[in-house]
Amino acid sequence: AAGMFLRLLSDVRWQATNPKWRRMTCSRRSTSSTAEPHPVSLPAQAQVVICGGGIMGTSVAYHLSKMGWKDIVLLEQGRLAAGTTRFCAGIVSTARHISIELKMADYSNKLYQQLEQETGVKTGYVKTGSISLAQTQDRLISLKRIASSLNVMGIPCEIITPKQVAQLHPLINIHDLVGAMYVPEDALVSSANVSLALATAASRNGVQIHERTSVSHVSVQKGRVTGVETDRGQIQCQYFVNCAGQWAYELGHSGEESVNIPLHACEHFYLLTHPLKEPLASNLPTIVDPDGRIYIRNWQGGILSGGFEKNPKPLFTEGRNQLEIQNLQEDWDHFEPLLSALLRRMPDLEALQIMQLVNCPESFTPDMRCILGESPTVRGYFVLAGMNSAGISYGGGAGKYLAEWMVNGYPSENVWPLDLKRFGTLQSSRTFLRHRVMEVMPLMCDLKVPRWDFQTGRQLRTSPLYDRLDAQGARWMEKHGFERVKYFVPPGKDLLDLDQSKTFYKPDWFDIVGSEVKCCKEAVCVIDMSSFTKFEISSTGDQALESLQYLFSNDLDVPVGHVVHTGMLNEKGGYENDCSIARLSKRSFFMISPTDQQVHCWAWLKNRLPDDSNLTMEDVTWKYTALNLIGPRAVDVLSELSYAPITPEHFPSLFCKEMSVGYANGIRVMSITHTGEPGFMLYIPIEYALHVYNEVMNMGQKYGIRNAGYYALRSLRIEKFFAFWGQDLDAFTTPMECGREFQVKLEKGMQFVGQEALLEQKQNGVYKRFTMFILEDHDTDMDLWPWWGEPIFRNGRYVGKTTSSAYSYTLERHVCLGFVQHFDEKTGEELVVTTDFINQGEYEIDIAGQRFQAKAKLYPFSSLFTHRRRKDEVELSGYQRE
Repeated sequence: AAGMFLRLLSDVRWQATNPKWRRMTCSRRSTSSTAEPHPVSLPAQAQVVICGGGIMGTSVAYHLSKMGWKDIVLLEQGRLAAGTTRFCAGIVSTARHISIELKMADYSNKLYQQLEQETGVKTGYVKTGSISLAQTQDRLISLKRIASSLNVMGIPCEIITPKQVAQLHPLINIHDLVGAMYVPEDALVSSANVSLALATAASRNGVQIHERTSVSHVSVQKGRVTGVETDRGQIQCQYFVNCAGQWAYELGHSGEESVNIPLHACEHFYLLTHPLKEPLASNLPTIVDPDGRIYIRNWQGGILSGGFEKNPKPLFTEGRNQLEIQNLQEDWDHFEPLLSALLRRMPDLEALQIMQLVNCPESFTPDMRCILGESPTVRGYFVLAGMNSAGISYGGGAGKYLAEWMVNGYPSENVWPLDLKRFGTLQSSRTFLRHRVMEVMPLMCDLKVPRWDFQTGRQLRTSPLYDRLDAQGARWMEKHGFERVKYFVPPGKDLLDLDQSKTFYKPDWFDIVGSEVKCCKEAVCVIDMSSFTKFEISSTGDQALESLQYLFSNDLDVPVGHVVHTGMLNEKGGYENDCSIARLSKRSFFMISPTDQQVHCWAWLKNRLPDDSNLTMEDVTWKYTALNLIGPRAVDVLSELSYAPITPEHFPSLFCKEMSVGYANGIRVMSITHTGEPGFMLYIPIEYALHVYNEVMNMGQKYGIRNAGYYALRSLRIEKFFAFWGQDLDAFTTPMECGREFQVKLEKGMQFVGQEALLEQKQNGVYKRFTMFILEDHDTDMDLWPWWGEPIFRNGRYVGKTTSSAYSYTLERHVCLGFVQHFDEKTGEELVVTTDFINQGEYEIDIAGQRFQAKAKLYPFSSLFTHRRRKDEVELSGYQRE
């Protein structure tokens, strides 16, 4: 094998340096049929200008024109589909971890299937199916989790044995495999031709397409898009769509108002071969070998094979790059590990004649998810870019969701995981992006077990207590660039061992988090929660109260010092944000939101608050360190430090008081812990943070105080049935669907956003219901753990998915939270979900294909169950009691 490999590689090196061979290499340039050369002048105005004529730009144009918008101009700086789209490997794969990505890929596949018939343009669509290989048991578990999701979405998929792999693809070496996943409806297309087909259809629908036209910058007035400057003149427009691929970052920064689009290009390699002696059949399944870091597909009877190497080469960090992507430098030394993997997987390729090593730029984002949505700073500026090498799989679906967003004001699915507003300005540093994409590209193939963290671009936003906590054994994770503690490793534990342990089963931190939870329930713990988003909204008159009453569903006209838990809803009654608001004075409010709401919530409020100089909103996230004091002894620690009465009479639940703690003044203390446990949140001006933390820890010694992290918090809040925004709640979830009617004041005497939708739900009932599940026949030590996204079955029928889960140390069981829907068995129509429907079902949770019985509940456990009990003492009948 080694001899064969060297011979092959030396042939390759000779071919790569031989000028005659270079001339023979086809340049596969696509000719454009839909766009005219230069003579036609640009229109002076349009409703929408789309920049970029690759798969994304043409998909957006196609879908907008399908939805009835005709006044659209698409500008392409080179020729259509001449960027990354031209070099795309053309694999349409639905095997995705995240449900929104899975839906986008499934829609794309169905769209491409009928595109040739609709447009007359040959797209090269062939349904080949795909086989994802597993060399390890963990990889197989990962594939089984994806297979569970695909099956409940109605996408055919099965887990197969290595022998079955050999039957489907006889050239594959199966000796090191433990299994595989077969998705028979995955397909191959010519991506450039798909792009041209979409452009053809859009053009017939009235979209104007202009090639060889560069956008130099986007004009903005009063925070709205007003037009674009091009090298061929100006176009006035109301909407601008940045589909510029790897150029999207620079284009975003070229406007009068910067739009941060965090993506960075890397070189991406694949090789093309001449047809094999026995040419491969056109319908041979595509092979994805993540453990070997490669993919292999049929290409004109030969092979196209590329991959994601461990040491990627970032490109154009300084921003210099050409108009159309010419094939970049070949680099056989760099490609060698991927070539070795290919030859291990297909050892019979001895007579392989290589035609070309293609090297083209591909854009990657900081979290491996694409970027879609409206800019938080410029209204009417939409973005669709950063496809992480899945552009052809997502092209159709992503274009559809963006078009819906522009036409209707919102997409038809929850796209928050892809929303541009999940990033802040901090993710757009070139150094950060360069380092992060060098980690992201290998991660495309790495096994992602639950709760993994990025290693690059860390320690960017930190609490003033970071070093203190780090020295005490804190283990960190990152949210929106902010470092947060997972748990604290006790002295004497093997630290390295804990950092390396990554598993789908019971994790090594199980006992550590258990002792933190016990301390929260029996004594007192401190959790640094400084990453929370914090805004102050105030006015000279009643403007602040009136505006907030309209934008929030609960009644904020409460006495000064009260804290209100409320949703910030959209017109459909769904949660755009879930927050706590304290009334600091008659005219000022302090708003606490989840960490990743910082950009989204600011933009939402900014766009809806009246433009009034007497009304101010300030982001004070960085001004306050937040400490959560949880546990029955929190009250003792606080009263000793403040010399103030903190009894329930003086300090009722959901109350806010400014107090001194130790020597420090002006600390906002709230009787709320976000977990359902007793305790207080302390919002401390950052210059006092270290002092207050030290005082709390010293005073707490006699009460058994200890540090805790977010894993303990998660366990506490899930067993108390607390829903969190971004995990359980989203823009498609209403308070009525998750038992939060009490946080909505439908009769507060004035209208609020989402009120009509909620009144309708109150009258007609809800179509999904937030439910708590306790796993019954699940062995915590031996069975796979639930994490999130597991299918829920009721009486054997699929009814929904879990949104979050945790082990409850109190109940000694796993608890999953999720939504249950009710479909008519014959018609599939959605029906109202009643309390009886929930209570009368037999439930199972599917973890990687294995189903576990679960008990469903609509209310948290009463205090009867908060005492630690042995499992056999907890009578199942007790679960019925509230």
